[in-house]
Amino acid sequence: MEAVNRRSTFALGFTVAATPLITWATPAAAQTYGPDEGKEVGPGVRVVALGERASVIPAYKTVMLRDVVIQPGAKTPDNMMTNDMLCHMTEGELSVVHNKEKFTVKKGDVWACAKGATTEGTQNTSSAVAIMRVIDLMPA
Repeated sequence: MEAVNRRSTFALGFTVAATPLITWATPAAAQTYGPDEGKEVGPGVRVVALGERASVIPAYKTVMLRDVVIQPGAKTPDNMMTNDMLCHMTEGELSVVHNKEKFTVKKGDVWACAKGATTEGTQNTSSAVAIMRVIDLMPA
């Protein structure tokens, strides 16, 4: 057995101290939902309400947070937006038709929709589940 000296004690202490930092640096797992969570709004499309609160922005009474979970191959119909909203792709990717302009949003992308001025439909053309997080800004 080797003798324990100052150098080996320091190395062991550094390793133990660094272990939590390494653990904290790992990326967070993606949000997933079971097949019964939320409300089915169409074939392969579920909406999971995450929370709501009174708004401090004068133009809006309430802010609401929800995830729209879209299975591979599923789509949402073209809809006129009934309130202002911000959208963020938290997982996967979607083909989006936004006021007749077609584009693809991927994980991390952000975009906005305006009440009465934006028509939007989406389709998940990938082989993975897509999750679009929506912040609804509800008018006063």
